[in-house]
Amino acid sequence: MADLAHSAAAERNKGAILEVLGRVLPARGAILEVASGTGQHVVHFAQKLPDLTWQPSDPDPSACEAIESRVLRSGLGNIKDVVSLDVRGLPWPVTHSNALICINMVHISPWAATEALFENARDHLAAGCVLYLYGPYQRADYEIAPSNEAFDAALRAQNPAWGLRYFEDVARTAGDCGFNLEETVEMPANNLSLIFRRESE
Repeated sequence: MADLAHSAAAERNKGAILEVLGRVLPARGAILEVASGTGQHVVHFAQKLPDLTWQPSDPDPSACEAIESRVLRSGLGNIKDVVSLDVRGLPWPVTHSNALICINMVHISPWAATEALFENARDHLAAGCVLYLYGPYQRADYEIAPSNEAFDAALRAQNPAWGLRYFEDVARTAGDCGFNLEETVEMPANNLSLIFRRESE
């Protein structure tokens, strides 16, 4: 079997992310991962949290192929077939989940994708469900770390619509769409875990 697509960053951060997910996700239910990339995260989480059913997704056909190959090789039975999902497109191919996770998408996509993520997740998740984000952010009252500043410049050079978002803008957009910021967790390498919860109607 051919070598699988691999992200060194995903390999480094999967353990730290799992620690947070293990305490904020429900004990049972269906978890939608938006922008699954190589599939390293979803396979790791499915191995470690076997009572949950995992739904990987990505808008990139080549990423979907990589995810499918990795899931097949894992032999895990609690991962559903990958689906093509662009957060800006409706209807989403998954009707309902008990939580949604999205890792390292917000800064590698146009701002409109973040807005669409929250707008459409509002209809996808029931009241009380968690929406989890992970990645690097800028914060208005904090000096940006040199590594994040360099990363932001590199992203914008690659695509002017990309770049590190301000934490405050993300939290405000989430609030406008009916999600409360429940917790902010400092993560290794100047990243953050943001735990949002869907408000009651």
